[in-house]
Amino acid sequence: MKRLSTLIILVFVAHTAQAEYAGPSNVPAMTVKQLLDTGTDDQYATLHGRLVSHDGGKHYTFADDSGKLRVEIEPQLLPAGQTIDAKTRVEISGEFDKDFGEAEELEVKQIKVLP
Repeated sequence: MKRLSTLIILVFVAHTAQAEYAGPSNVPAMTVKQLLDTGTDDQYATLHGRLVSHDGGKHYTFADDSGKLRVEIEPQLLPAGQTIDAKTRVEISGEFDKDFGEAEELEVKQIKVLP
């Protein structure tokens, strides 16, 4: 019985960890170029575009019509049951990491497949 209870708790925790807010946001969508040109460290940003390559581990290259940006996506954030390839339009939101002397990247907190 104890093992079953532990399993139920694990399933509940895994399920609730994938919940996401779907309402309006005060964070306006911007382009990669706008983020790279004007973004500040730890700024929250939303981008629309495509994941054009998987660069190993949690790292991907994201692109829109204005440019490319390295992004970090935890595997559990990828939509379950949906295939994402270089043609799939997505919306990503996360925290911009702009450290001096290092590559700029967006640490993705949420990803949605766009219609």
